[in-house]
Amino acid sequence: MTTNTRSAGVRTEAAEETPCDDELARGLCAADETAFAAVYRRWGALVHTMATRSLGDAHEAEDVTQQVFLGAWRGRDGYRPERGPLGAWLVGIARRKIIDALSARTRRLTLIDSMVSDADVHRHEVAAPDDVLDRVLLVDALSRLPRHQREVLCMAFYEDLTQAQIAEHTGIPLGTVKSHTRRGLHRLREGIERGRAAENTA
Repeated sequence: MTTNTRSAGVRTEAAEETPCDDELARGLCAADETAFAAVYRRWGALVHTMATRSLGDAHEAEDVTQQVFLGAWRGRDGYRPERGPLGAWLVGIARRKIIDALSARTRRLTLIDSMVSDADVHRHEVAAPDDVLDRVLLVDALSRLPRHQREVLCMAFYEDLTQAQIAEHTGIPLGTVKSHTRRGLHRLREGIERGRAAENTA
């Protein structure tokens, strides 16, 4: 075989190994998990870059990226090739998920502001001023956690649910709930300690 023939053979094999967008779209719509994995490999980095640039937070960007592709898999029946290519459809989902994440961040910040305002109004009723700081630091640290860790801890803190009840309520495996709880508490502790240190040096 000549060099040109071998080169042509390599190019042909590469083309056969890399499915086109239409093939991936058909595979996705047919619930083909192999095609879905290829979709993630092709557009995952793009979606993650969009989320990182918009949110400025690597953990949130990872969370949003997962939400985008989970949403694409669950909503695959809604994809219409005649309305545009698969990549554009995924980018549209990504934009909506990013907007949702920014809105959730705004709500969390509003909650923090509300707690601070309430603390100022009712500070004469508070026996220990440090309690106010601790509550503010707690809510602030919670707001910075990845979504799954935040939701699990909020259910435990505010709804007084056990880990087994959280797993049943969310459909998340119990082992994963325990992992989210452990990691979330570790990050909360670190966030509160940083906040106290900053307050002491202010």
